[in-house]
Amino acid sequence: MIQRRLLFPILAAALVAAPAVFADTAPKAAKAQAVKTEPVKVESGAYAIDPDHTQVGFVVSHMGFSEFRGRFGDVSGTLQLDGANPAKSSFDIKLPTASVNTPVDKLTEELKAADWLDAKAHPEILFKSQKVTVTGPRQAKVTGELTLHGVTKTVTLDARLHGAGVNPLNKKVTVGFDLTGTIKRSEFGVTKYVPLISDEVGLEISAAFEKQN
Repeated sequence: MIQRRLLFPILAAALVAAPAVFADTAPKAAKAQAVKTEPVKVESGAYAIDPDHTQVGFVVSHMGFSEFRGRFGDVSGTLQLDGANPAKSSFDIKLPTASVNTPVDKLTEELKAADWLDAKAHPEILFKSQKVTVTGPRQAKVTGELTLHGVTKTVTLDARLHGAGVNPLNKKVTVGFDLTGTIKRSEFGVTKYVPLISDEVGLEISAAFEKQN
């Protein structure tokens, strides 16, 4: 349902073709802080989610007229990262159901109620990976168990390494991933207004993990 679009292809081509002298004149500090994008160069170890720089979003079709988006906050989770062999990596992401948020206050409160996510009865949403299948230098498919509304189903997400390096502000080794996928909310018992509000829900996760010492 959700597809990544190539951003500014003309600009990207121009940058690739630019004279190498531009790179040579870049500040040394900026070069030292550049993120790494090859998995084999990413530091292995135990990581924890940086909740201030991680976003978990969702998108549904509103009666076929528009796409409506929302998100969750207070995200937590861990990552066991094998930089040399990403297929051996694993992670989990947790979020409080009551942290759901949309641009419409009335809808935000409605989504927490029993007819929708029922935050009181099901206070946590959890994804726990079970298998990582590397599909490219920076891409993988992550299969795991998603627990939502008290129901657990197997879900596969498309993962892309966004980058890794040392955060120049807090000096912590950080790695970031983008994950996308689609679920059917009816399979998790959330059936209100299907199909007026689409059964398919797109998931968009931009997760930053900090290495633990």
